[in-house]
Amino acid sequence: MGVYPVEENIIMKLKLARTTLKAKPKTIELGKIEEQLSDKSIFYFDKDNTHKDIMALIDYFDEREYSVYMREIKYGLTEGEFTYEVHIVK
Repeated sequence: MGVYPVEENIIMKLKLARTTLKAKPKTIELGKIEEQLSDKSIFYFDKDNTHKDIMALIDYFDEREYSVYMREIKYGLTEGEFTYEVHIVK
């Protein structure tokens, strides 16, 4: 079991990366991410997600025997200008 367990009966929602700097991030549930894995394996998540939420996402897929890799992508010079890139493969 991971450090940041996700309860099976709790629906975890994450914010997808913004498409423009002023746009509001859209949300997605873990189940929807899992459904999309047959079509894509790279997801971008917004900086408004907590690091704990991203780690819970990683633990969720690790427990289901997926390989998961996460990194922060900086797109500006200030500390808050970043997005999370997460690779999920079987």
